[in-house]
Amino acid sequence: MTVKQLRAFLAVARTLSFTQACDQLHMSQPALSLAIKGLEESLGGRLMIRTTRSVRLTPEGESLVPLAKRLLADWDNTEELLRLRFTLQLGHLSLAAMPSFAASLLPEALNRFRRIHPRINVTVHDVVNEQVIDMVRQRQVELGIAFEPEASGNLDFVPLYTDRFVAVVPPDSPLAQHSRLDWDTLMTRDFVALQRPSMVRRLLEQQLGPRYASLKIACEAHQLASVGRMVASGLGVSAVPSLCIRQMHEIGAVCRPLVAPRIERAVGLITWNPHELSVAARVMVEMLESISVPPSLPDSE
Repeated sequence: MTVKQLRAFLAVARTLSFTQACDQLHMSQPALSLAIKGLEESLGGRLMIRTTRSVRLTPEGESLVPLAKRLLADWDNTEELLRLRFTLQLGHLSLAAMPSFAASLLPEALNRFRRIHPRINVTVHDVVNEQVIDMVRQRQVELGIAFEPEASGNLDFVPLYTDRFVAVVPPDSPLAQHSRLDWDTLMTRDFVALQRPSMVRRLLEQQLGPRYASLKIACEAHQLASVGRMVASGLGVSAVPSLCIRQMHEIGAVCRPLVAPRIERAVGLITWNPHELSVAARVMVEMLESISVPPSLPDSE
């Protein structure tokens, strides 16, 4: 059965007239007759009996009427639903972002998106970097925002900007008086770090391993916000991506440029590459690519 055949059948069933059905459908009589014939052949029997004076439905034709109405209603509803999705008048978008991004740059992109497309519901999963990657890989979300993954597999990564690590120190520490800090100075203090297998922790260990035997870990936490609070309370020092500067300041810690060596990592969009993004996701990508790069600390004041 085709939609065209069902529409033709219902038009004849309503009017019991091929002439009136042709007028309603804007079809020629040969085309209408062909559609009815094709429907009957596909179903295996006659649906109506036509004479020179009248048209009447067979019992099988009578039974098809309510079914055809329901099928066409479902088709029309589906067609309208998809049209609304393609025009971004209806829909849902799920994305995952590491908390530092979700709390700083993401709201700007979401505001722009919602102003233009208010009927698209957006779900944001603010989870640690590793979970962002896993959620994209498992297709739980369409978009992920995180540090560049070490092993991409079926993932595509589009960088948004390069983030640079900064030092985080207590506000009453002598280190807070410095315009910038180097790793030799920072490593003389107790260190507050993210727990393994955090990408931030692994990156620090990879970059600092050749120079320092190990980080002098005093405390560990699962979230960067907890790291900031521990530092602010005087438990030690830390190093975090510059994306977290505002968050660290709000918590009460002090951030300073960190040099020798400079540790950097690209932050960007992660997608599952065999998967075609929805229209809503593609628009969100454009919004994310247009947001301002977060301000970083200068090397010196």
